[in-house]
Amino acid sequence: MSPPSLIDTHPNLAGTAPVALSYELFPPRSPAAAESLWRTIGELEATDPDYVSVTYGASGSNRNTAVELINRLVQETTLRPLAHLTCVGNSPEELAEIIGELLDVGVRGILALRGDQPKDGGVPPEGSLRYAQDLIELIRRVEQRRSALLCAGKVAVGVAAYPTRHPESPSVAHDVEVLLAKQRSGADFAITQVFFHTEQYADLLTRARRAGVTIPIIPGVMPLTSIRRVTRLGELTGVEPDPALMERLAAADSDTERTRIGVSATVDLANAALDAGAPGLHLYTFNEHTAALDVLDKLALPRPRRNHQRSAGRRQLAS
Repeated sequence: MSPPSLIDTHPNLAGTAPVALSYELFPPRSPAAAESLWRTIGELEATDPDYVSVTYGASGSNRNTAVELINRLVQETTLRPLAHLTCVGNSPEELAEIIGELLDVGVRGILALRGDQPKDGGVPPEGSLRYAQDLIELIRRVEQRRSALLCAGKVAVGVAAYPTRHPESPSVAHDVEVLLAKQRSGADFAITQVFFHTEQYADLLTRARRAGVTIPIIPGVMPLTSIRRVTRLGELTGVEPDPALMERLAAADSDTERTRIGVSATVDLANAALDAGAPGLHLYTFNEHTAALDVLDKLALPRPRRNHQRSAGRRQLAS
């Protein structure tokens, strides 16, 4: 029998990992929106997130603007971009070119998504990718071809997970099987869709682990301070908002009180997820920093200290 290794004899050698922190941003649609976004980016950068995800419109409608934003994040800030990429309606050749472009500007993380089906009910072009797991495998092939350029490194590939049933899915069990398939295709981590009840993340984690999903599942949390936004997001995702919370938000007699109620509810969701074993938090900011920072102020997240000198130097170069 072989003797235990040094690692085996020191099970707590690495200690407790810090809680990961990340935000979601989307490309601005106007010069005024761009100015506001960059104020938000400056505020969020000061919290030392591990990465920021950058999304874009349906079917890649503003993909060029997204790549421009990603390039500026790499060149002018210390933020690490996680680029959203959808595959529906795109051929492998088109997607391989986009992946290469992202890697060329410095992206080392991609959130691989299927994307929305055509709204007109049309069928995606023949030969286009249909599922997120196909996109994951394509990313890994492009990565392999570029291994020398990446110093034999690895691109981090994220995927979506669903605490409640996906609108097109027959069951939550099917959703977990899809997540397991994404893991088998090479996914490194998952970020959840929004959820509104404290038990939903823990339930997803239990189902996923029982099915064999081992990758980190990071809860996506939305500051619940806007009735309009919560309602709209519920419609888009098919996720039912908490009726009690909606009543409390509607009954608030001022924006300040509404913000207090929404931030408190968001903190409850985040703490419930962390208590269930969440490895981090992903905040959907809607390009606004105030509510996100209010949530962080009330969460005692163990975060690593980082050197800010590189950030200051880059700002001087960018000015």
